Formats: sequence, C-alpha cells, structure tokens
Amino acid sequence: MKSDIEIAHENAMKPIAEVYAPRGLVADEDFETYGKYKAKATERCLSARANAKEGKLVLVTAISPTPAGEGKTTTAIGLADGLNRIGVSAALALREPSMGPVFGLKGGACGGGYAQVQPMEDINLHFMGDFHAITSANNLLCAIVDNHLKFGNALNLNPTAVAVRRCLDVNDRELRNCVVGLGGSANGYPREEHFQITVASEIMAVVCLAENLADLRARLERMVVGYDVAGNPVTAGALNCVGALVALLKDAIRPNLAQSLEHTPALIHGGPFANIAHGCNSVRATRLALALADVAVTEAGFGADLGAEKFLDIKCRQAGLAPSCVVLVASIRALKYNGGVAKAELSAPNENALLEGLSSNFARHYENLRRFGVPVVVAFNRFATDSAGEIETARKFCAERGILYAFNTAFADGGAGAVDLATAVKNALEENPVPNFLYGLEESLFAKMKKLAAYYGADGVNYAGTALKKAKSLEFCGLPVCVAKTQYSFSDDPAKVGAPTGFTLTVRDFSVSAGAGFVVAYLGDILTMPGLPAKPAACAIEVADDGTVSGLF
Repeated sequence: MKSDIEIAHENAMKPIAEVYAPRGLVADEDFETYGKYKAKATERCLSARANAKEGKLVLVTAISPTPAGEGKTTTAIGLADGLNRIGVSAALALREPSMGPVFGLKGGACGGGYAQVQPMEDINLHFMGDFHAITSANNLLCAIVDNHLKFGNALNLNPTAVAVRRCLDVNDRELRNCVVGLGGSANGYPREEHFQITVASEIMAVVCLAENLADLRARLERMVVGYDVAGNPVTAGALNCVGALVALLKDAIRPNLAQSLEHTPALIHGGPFANIAHGCNSVRATRLALALADVAVTEAGFGADLGAEKFLDIKCRQAGLAPSCVVLVASIRALKYNGGVAKAELSAPNENALLEGLSSNFARHYENLRRFGVPVVVAFNRFATDSAGEIETARKFCAERGILYAFNTAFADGGAGAVDLATAVKNALEENPVPNFLYGLEESLFAKMKKLAAYYGADGVNYAGTALKKAKSLEFCGLPVCVAKTQYSFSDDPAKVGAPTGFTLTVRDFSVSAGAGFVVAYLGDILTMPGLPAKPAACAIEVADDGTVSGLF
C-alpha cells in the first residue's frame, strides 16, 4: 500500500474557503487564509459562535497504546467522514502534532491511509506557528524570572524554587537536567534548569483551556513561576510581563482550519500530551466545531485511563462541555499484545491471546468509561492480518456482553470504511446522557488520588519523598488532578501491560498549574522531556528540489 504522504500528495485539496462556506463561514470575516489550504478563525467568528446552538460531541479514545497500533486519530477522521457520508453533518476537532514525536519514534500524526487531515506536511511541521509562539512565550517568562533574580529580586524569589521551566518542541534528553547562568555575574544567576517539551508546558495547557483573550490573560496572570524564601507562591502577574505573553499568543489562541481527504472541516489546534498534560485539543476549537456541525468528533491522547479521564474531569468540567458518546478504539493486533503475544508474532492468528486481551485491558477501559454515564461504542480497527476466527472471537465477546461495536476499515477505505461505525454512533447519539465525573472538586487531594488509583485498578497510593508534604499543603485546593504517568500501562510501570492488579501507585511529586487550573501528580519515572530513539524518524525525512517532502510517515 502507498505511504501516508504519497496518498496525501495524490489527493486534491479544496481551497479552504470552499470547505467552510457550506458551514456558514465567510473568508476575511470569519477566517484569515494562510495560502490556499489553511486558515485561522477570527476573533469575530469565535465570539459570534461562542453561544451558538451546539451539535453533539463525540469523544474518540482507545485502549492502552501498544507497538501494534490502535489508530485512534485515523478512526476519529474516518468516523467524521463516515458520518458525513450517511447524511450527518460532522466536523473534526483535533490536536496539532508535536514535532517531538514527528522527528522521534512515532512519526507524523495526521491520521493514516485514506483517513487523514491535510495539508499533512504543514500540520506535522510548524503548521501555523502556534507551538513556536507558545515556546517563545514560555521562554520569555523564564528569561523574565532570571532577569528578576539578577536585578535586585524585589519579590524575594528563591532561586532554588523556580517552578517554570524552559521548553523546546523537539526531543532532547541532554536538556532534562542542566545548569544555566554560568560564566560570572554578567551571565546571570547560576541555577539548575530542567527543559521540558513544549507540549508539557503550562502555557500549552493554558492556551488550550482558555475561552478567549481575557481568560488567557487571567490564566497567565495566576501562573505560579516559583516560590519566595518564605514559601509563598510568586505569580507571573507579579512580574508585570503578562501583556508581552498575550502579545505573543494572541494569534496562537485562534483555532486553525484544515480539512480531511474527503473535505470534512477539521479544526486542528493545541497539542498537550495526555501522559504529561491533559491531552486534549483547545476548548475554542471544540466549541467552533460544535457550532459548525450536528456532530463534532474530537479525540483525547493515549488510552482512556489518561486522555479520556482528563477530557471529562478537566476539560469538560472547566468548559461546561459534555460528550454524548465515547468511541473506544482497539485493534485485534493490539489486543493480542495485551494478551501476551510478542510484537514479532502478532501477525499469526491467536484467538486465546485475543480473548485474554479483550478480558483484561479492553474490558477495564470499557468498564471505566461506562462509569462516566455516557454510551460507549467500540471501534475495532481492521488489519490485513486479522483472521476470520479472531474477528468472530471479538464479535462474540461484544455480543455476549451487550457491547455496541463496529469494525472499521477507514485506513484502507476512507469514510466508506467507517460507515458501520458512523451508523452505530448515530444510533448511540439518540440517548441523552448526563455525564458523571470521577470525583468532586470539593474532595481532598488524597480522596481524588484514591479514586484515580481505583480507576487504574491499583490497591492504593504511596507518596514518596516530599510528595506527601506537598499533598498535605494542597489537600483542599479545589482543583482537578492531572496525572502524569506512563501511557503503556494502567500502573506507573510501563512493563505491566494488560490489566494489572495488586499494585500501588507511587506519587513522587506534585506541582500546581494554577493558570491551567489543575494539580499535576507525577507518577513513577515519567519524563516531561522525551529523548530520541536509536533511529530517529527525522533521519528518514527528505525534501526534493521542488520542495516536496517525503519520509514524514
């Protein structure tokens, strides 16, 4: 089969104005074009539609990620295309890819096969400059903090308690732990620094959760940049630099307009990782998608234990959004991996391993999602290696338990391959659920962590080092919890696949993201700055003399 980028190059994109005109958007008034095929929504457009009649929201999530692949973004795109094919007006609201994975292990993140968003090279590389603006704003704030330390430190900021970290949107393990300010007093105040990837920065979360420019400013004002010598928080507002940050971010906060291969409107904006942040696209893009279609299809990063839980307990709670249906994505290959089959042997039929994966990882994710009180439809992504016996095993498992499901071939067939899934989702949307949250904001931090541990299947929580002291200081903070942990397991140990039991979670640290509006709990050895693999995807990317990019995926 052709590569993703070859398929993308062969597809004729429509001018962006033609894609959005049928949805009521007018060029120049509602969006500003950047070339022919991409655009940014205007503040006028966003303000006019902030309280527009909303469509129904569908969240696409998945089982725990495996090397076998699940195809969550591909499914989300195929589902939206499939809904449009069966006469249901649909739009997409997706995250922008970080260049860390694009140049690292994963490669591009625009879907795959015949279920992609375009222009895929632009979306994967720079796109509209949003991540650069976020990186610049974050690093300007860091520079202001260090400048304050050098020139008098009127706020008595403790140099060893600086909370804001510099960032970069590429994987670079060498920058995880370093020292800045060396070379004498003219070069600043020497202190430890810990770079993180841009998508892990609080400013990324702030941009994605802000409702408008005024809310953006308020969130930036209350960001905690560090603590003074008495242990009191020092905010970005106290440094009098928020106006400059807003100036850098005023365009980055506006959603980006793109399209699928089948010309479904795709609002692509924001990109926090779900293993180290809240993992959802921006509130503004989601709201605009809801205003443009009867159904808005969105996704949350990694498995349902991370992205979906944070989507509901953080994003939906803050923004007053509520999904009407959740799609749980799985593949027979990935389920066999969770059933104990090695990656090299996944192409061989193994119904027993498939049944083990269905009964463990799949079942726990499904039952967890049902706790939120929203209908769940399962999407099995088909691979060419799926045997007839394995397909029947998956069918029987779901039928015996009353699980709504459909097999999806959008990768190979585009929207036509997702018609069965789209029909199942359409039927599920006839319900009018009232979603639940996993915990109440009034509960103590310890109670919230206990409920999250139970959601993962853990027996309890262990607080290591200074985490217990920090938890006590934050006990009744009234904020939701954003858990930073491995995406490969329900536990904090990436090697424990399936549905592990008999384990406890180890919290090694807490931090307050007051601007984003949540507390981050760091579990296990989770890192906020990834490293490159032995063979980076960057080494396969080339550009022809005519500017055509190859090797992105």
